[in-house]
Amino acid sequence: MTGPDALVLTGPPALAPLLARGALLSPFKRPRSDAEFPRTRLVVPDLRVDLARLAAYERVCGFPVGEDALPVTYPHVLGFPLAMRLMSGRDFPLPLLGLVHTSITVTRHERMSPGGRYELSVHVEGLLPHRRGTEATVVTEVRRGGAVVWESRSTYLARHRTDRPTAVPREPEARTPLPPVDEWRLAGDVGRRYGAASGDRNPIHLHPLTARLFGFPRAIAHGMWTVARCLAEHGVPQHCHLRAEFRAPVLLPGTVTYAARDGRFELRGPEDRIHVTGDVYPT
Repeated sequence: MTGPDALVLTGPPALAPLLARGALLSPFKRPRSDAEFPRTRLVVPDLRVDLARLAAYERVCGFPVGEDALPVTYPHVLGFPLAMRLMSGRDFPLPLLGLVHTSITVTRHERMSPGGRYELSVHVEGLLPHRRGTEATVVTEVRRGGAVVWESRSTYLARHRTDRPTAVPREPEARTPLPPVDEWRLAGDVGRRYGAASGDRNPIHLHPLTARLFGFPRAIAHGMWTVARCLAEHGVPQHCHLRAEFRAPVLLPGTVTYAARDGRFELRGPEDRIHVTGDVYPT
């Protein structure tokens, strides 16, 4: 679906130049929740899935390889280059460096075939104050025959001082710990493998030396890898709604506990530190 604010692209843009542009522009950004943001909707009207990259993604995330339906999280990977084009631009007010993916909600309305042809669109829905800075909401939609078959909303946080504590969201409510299901030992190359499959080669995920430049003692796992790995283990209904919150980074290498019950799941680290919480249920 296009409109007067739509910019039609022939395909997803290359990520490396966008990451470089975003890094160069980041020091000049002055984030605030009332700033102007890009209103453009980026659209790829005829998107097809690269089956080799899909198979690499399925392997690193733990999904069965060669299924006749896309993993529920894979459209996020397809839309990520468009989101990066918006968030790395001069008119996006938050610095790309240090931007933290804090949550995602996904609704899958229909099964998506890997061999299908789709329309993909991404836009920034708005900015909101957060107790630690400013959060942007990015919307991704996938259509087939004009109907939305998959949609998501991701929030990204730019941390900065804020003088408006009364205008910020509340902390997530405490939840009863879920029973442990399995323990996963994560290799140090998970970030590099996921980065190769998804295209998201943020330096905080690739190597301890580059991660230390941003204040992490070691490389950290991608948030979307952690939720995809949980969902690969949990299982997902064909028509579903899911929500996940990224609470704390997962250091690589490391050991985490996957816990789940009914429609809830979580990933915990040592001393029961919560890394990811989520819910998934049929619609």
